[in-house]
Amino acid sequence: MLPFILFAFVASITPGPTNLLVLSNSARYGLAAALPIVLGACAGAAGLVLVVGTGLGQLLLQWPQVQVAMAWAGVLWLSWLAWGLYRAPALDATASQGAPRLGLLGAAGLQLVNPKTWMMALAVLGVFSNGAAHPAQRIALLAGLFFAVSVPCLICWALLGAGSARVLRSPRALRHFNRAMALLLLAAAWSSVLLQN
Repeated sequence: MLPFILFAFVASITPGPTNLLVLSNSARYGLAAALPIVLGACAGAAGLVLVVGTGLGQLLLQWPQVQVAMAWAGVLWLSWLAWGLYRAPALDATASQGAPRLGLLGAAGLQLVNPKTWMMALAVLGVFSNGAAHPAQRIALLAGLFFAVSVPCLICWALLGAGSARVLRSPRALRHFNRAMALLLLAAAWSSVLLQN
């Protein structure tokens, strides 16, 4: 299990679309507002590991064109989110209380179009579940472990965002931060697909 725990740690802690959204949301709205995103994203990723490991993964490995189409759909969705973040008004958390946020279900659903999460789930299937005596139990264990490892990793990103909020007191600084996060989100989304090809 140690190699899988290390894999889950690296997959969860390294920058990707979800990490950047957690960072920007906690910087903008505070740590408490980012926690549902953290839980939703981790549950969505663990659920994807479970679904991919119990059958969908084999189907996707047989039809690579479906993987490519899903990856491009994910990149387009993440690009749209990046555009929204880039254009986000530089308001403080109290002024933007009514603005729609990603939330628990949105973050879980985001994992369905996140290319990094799909690559991770397919790697779990190919590397860590092969040859298991009880494949369904093994996949369930790996999904649970992934959730347990990914939650603290994303909380680190949320803490980083909440800490950066002290620096982002002016509307101008927040606008620059939002735009930087949007560009990083765009780069993370597109690199995950372009590096695959």
